[in-house]
Amino acid sequence: MNFQLISDITKIQTIALGKSIHDHKRLRKFYGRGRWRKLKGIASIRLASGRIHLAELHWYEAHGIGRKEIKIKRILA
Repeated sequence: MNFQLISDITKIQTIALGKSIHDHKRLRKFYGRGRWRKLKGIASIRLASGRIHLAELHWYEAHGIGRKEIKIKRILA
């Protein structure tokens, strides 16, 4: 699903760290070594249709590599 972040991500929480992430091997293969974390947070987004919603987002992040694979987990409002 294509979307654009239109606000900062707030209420960020860590879901999993390191090897407890199911996709840990794939992340290392595609993006490189790092201290991988799976995170979730809330942000306003604009969908491809132009509608604006508040959504819960999930993504992976590692120091020196940055945020990767941001996805919408659920639309909140």
